[in-house]
Amino acid sequence: MKFTATQTEAEAEVVITHEDVDRAHDRVRVSDARARRGFSSKARLLWLLAGPGVLVMLGENDGPSMLAYAATGARFGIGFFLPFVVLTFCMAIVVQEMTVRLGAATHRGHAELIFERFGPFWGWFSMIDLGIGNFLTLITEFIAIRAGLGFFGVPAWAAVLLAFVVLYAALMSHRYWTWERITLAAAIFNLIFIPVALLTHPHWHAVSHAFVTWQPLPGFNKDTLLIVLADIGATVTPWMLFFQQSATVDKGMTTKDIRFGRIDTVLGAALASAAAIATILATAPLFAHQMTADNFQAAEFAQALQPIIGRFGASLFALGMVEAGIVAAITISASSAYAFGEVAHKPHSLNLPMGEGKSFYAVLTLCAAAAAAIVLIPGLPLVYVVLIVNVVAVLAMPPALVFLYMLVNDKEIMGDLVSPPWANVLSGAVVFVLTAAGILFGISIIAPNIFAALGGK
Repeated sequence: MKFTATQTEAEAEVVITHEDVDRAHDRVRVSDARARRGFSSKARLLWLLAGPGVLVMLGENDGPSMLAYAATGARFGIGFFLPFVVLTFCMAIVVQEMTVRLGAATHRGHAELIFERFGPFWGWFSMIDLGIGNFLTLITEFIAIRAGLGFFGVPAWAAVLLAFVVLYAALMSHRYWTWERITLAAAIFNLIFIPVALLTHPHWHAVSHAFVTWQPLPGFNKDTLLIVLADIGATVTPWMLFFQQSATVDKGMTTKDIRFGRIDTVLGAALASAAAIATILATAPLFAHQMTADNFQAAEFAQALQPIIGRFGASLFALGMVEAGIVAAITISASSAYAFGEVAHKPHSLNLPMGEGKSFYAVLTLCAAAAAAIVLIPGLPLVYVVLIVNVVAVLAMPPALVFLYMLVNDKEIMGDLVSPPWANVLSGAVVFVLTAAGILFGISIIAPNIFAALGGK
């Protein structure tokens, strides 16, 4: 809405932007599909509305996440962590469903809502907190890309440059719909870990036994807790809240679309959990062969697996790491740009041309470029950095969930879409689990001998 010097608000001139036109075109297709009857129309409607949920879940199966799952399989093999990872994705569904309702009901991004409801201090606090976490995570994405392509002999500088070019090319359409479909096409390659797992010929009886009994249990010690936290941080992180809510708004979804948003989120979680479990199964033979994972640097997981599954299987594993890093770099940098635009009241949409969204695209590009440059530092301890970043994500999650919990229970902005009691119970349980995990990790650092007293090693 734009005003001239002589206009009152009632006489204001309505200015239709490029962003408005693109979003309106998308909504026309949705309305047409909704007006039709039959299964094919429902399937088309799901196709049109799906995207943010699948992207956020597969995007969270990023470089550090897949490295955490690989380290899990190599360190503990088949057992407790298979059903545990599924549980973490169930927690992610509970959390992300709330962002779908918030975005559809308010047509505001997550950072923007925090700014409006809790004031500038908390708005900037949430944006800066997200920005720091996202930047650290972006570093690990380029680590995964560098290490994965390193398996094929690609120099580090060339690998990072290639990733940056792909990230930037995804923006060139200046259209949310096109960006989303391109990123989805790349994200689906996360499932490449499934054939890798099959090449290891898993012991399916042991797999089914693990899912039913959660056995064998790992020893209770600092190393186990680090992997537990890393696997939680590989599934539920703050950037997901900001991205899915902002993407829901950028896509133009309304309250009529919430049911499909939930289906989209569950579908994404199912695909992502399948890839995560496959990664654990793929590296479980390293545990069976009593090979240590302490010094594996992403590509070295592929190198270690090569004698077991051959060059082809190891190549698929390395390519999977590259895909995970690229997709996450695209979505996480977009998350930072959305949050900055929302809090700074700058244009923030992937439907914007470069000229109209200078600050949005500048934040997105600069974050990625800085992270890519850091990855080229010689001697960076890759796997250690990856695990610690996942742990930082876990520790940052409870405050983000408190804001989310308060917003979805704010009747003034949500109306009839406030969270029902059962959703509040589930979200409260998620907050408790994440907070308890963070406290336990802190204790393990401050007083590691406590674990020995409790039977840990």
